[in-house]
Amino acid sequence: MGLDIATACQVIEVLAGCCLTTTFVWMQHHGPVFAVSGASDPLRQEWLGPLCRGERRAGIALAGVRAGRARLNARPGAGGWLLEGTAPWVSGWRRIDVALTAARHEEDSVVSMLVDMTECETLRVEPVALVAVNASATVLIHFLDHFVPPERVVGTQTYAEWQARDAAGLRLNGSLALGVAGRCCRLLGPTALDEELMARRAELDGASTEQMPAARAAASELAMRAASALVAASGSRAALLAEHAQRLAREATFLLAFGQRPAIRSSLLARLGAGPRLAPTGGP
Repeated sequence: MGLDIATACQVIEVLAGCCLTTTFVWMQHHGPVFAVSGASDPLRQEWLGPLCRGERRAGIALAGVRAGRARLNARPGAGGWLLEGTAPWVSGWRRIDVALTAARHEEDSVVSMLVDMTECETLRVEPVALVAVNASATVLIHFLDHFVPPERVVGTQTYAEWQARDAAGLRLNGSLALGVAGRCCRLLGPTALDEELMARRAELDGASTEQMPAARAAASELAMRAASALVAASGSRAALLAEHAQRLAREATFLLAFGQRPAIRSSLLARLGAGPRLAPTGGP
């Protein structure tokens, strides 16, 4: 992206207020760009330039590692790596060339690699219908001993290191909710929600790693309230598919679940008055 974190958050917020789907897929392209920029010379030289110029497009397949149990595993074999399992919530199918894919190796290792997004006997896809951002072409990928050559490996980390790096992206994701909330505020006109939007932005900007889940939850909950207020203010026309209000309400619903972690979910449920949840579910 070539931007500092503060500027990147501002850009994402503006874009998300215009088109959440475009912003969602655009953001995911930059994960592989950053990963490749820190990879070994052959991989970096082959991929970084084309990715930065948009000649090749990339997405991410990380949720197979984020789950409580490993859904996607990698093991050495056949002169490279073999992927076995599932990678949920992979967006951009038929729009991206490769996906930065994370898989568990043994007990405490995560292997990240660039995997071609081409359906074949060992890579099967299952389309996923979403409540919003459906144009993102999100799928569930099934890997059946899918071969990845060793030169596509971006890096290997311990699971704790991978989790720490993954958590660093939570602030950027929070700008998606701020963007939707901000669009609702502009359509509503001046209300008390405007000041709350600024407060939530400041909370996210100043949050420590430990505070970030609560700040993320507060931003998502604000987007939901702002969208609900817009629906109420719009009246019966908000039920029409051509109206901004219903789309923003669906996008706010999507953002309640997108990028969730257990701590974010708990904080959201507390803010919504639902109390603790005993059985967390998976999400994008």
